[in-house]
Amino acid sequence: MMLATGTVEYTLGTAPITGCGMSYTTSELESALAGPVAEVIFDDAGTADLTNILSGLPSTEFNPECVKRVLENNREHESWRVGEALAESYLTHHRTCTFPWPDGRDERKSGSSLPGADLVGIHCDGVTERFAFGEVKTSSENKYPPGAMYGRTGLKQQLEDLRDKVGIRDDLVKYLWHRAVNASWKDKFINAFKRYNTDNADVGLFGVLLRDVEPHEDDLRARVGKLGEDCPQPMSIELLALYMPSGSIGSLGEKVLAMRAGVAHDDQ
Repeated sequence: MMLATGTVEYTLGTAPITGCGMSYTTSELESALAGPVAEVIFDDAGTADLTNILSGLPSTEFNPECVKRVLENNREHESWRVGEALAESYLTHHRTCTFPWPDGRDERKSGSSLPGADLVGIHCDGVTERFAFGEVKTSSENKYPPGAMYGRTGLKQQLEDLRDKVGIRDDLVKYLWHRAVNASWKDKFINAFKRYNTDNADVGLFGVLLRDVEPHEDDLRARVGKLGEDCPQPMSIELLALYMPSGSIGSLGEKVLAMRAGVAHDDQ
């Protein structure tokens, strides 16, 4: 299932630095949570890969209850994690990005937050593949822009660091490199690395702000202007504000879990 495009509320800037605000209806949000967002949150692709490891072996060698317990992912996820999944789904379906290695696969404890960019993947810009790095913030604050935009861990600073610090980008490339070995997407990684090797600024940066207040361009307007002042070529930066129905962010984790449980019940 594809994530809905949403309704364009405003656009800002010109390439290579742009901004866009998109709003979603309640039905569009529910469809997203039941489909593409749930697939990301519960890492359906990864679970299938793990299951396939055992598929050629006699079932008598394994306790099915143990397999189910280890693979089961039925805890409620934090709203910010669902926000990241919404952002990932949007960039995957509408910006030709792929994020082949979810952060959840690197957790040593459920619910932990890992350092580095929120989204690390590959972007096809119509030429070949290049690396894509994304930062995501979720905020219900009735203020434009919200506090999540500022501070040491705010969206502003994180995007400036990705724009200005080659070392941070190098670390993210190496992170993906380790995971590309023998992966089905290895060729895409190699294509992206060729471009990065030629010019380490040849990447796509995405900043996504998930909101449940009335849309307003002041969420992004100042950042679009400031990020463009020192942006190296051929880097591109896009800021996106995804506006959900009013007051919906607080229950995102509960809703996506309930919808997944409902789908599982219907399949039985």
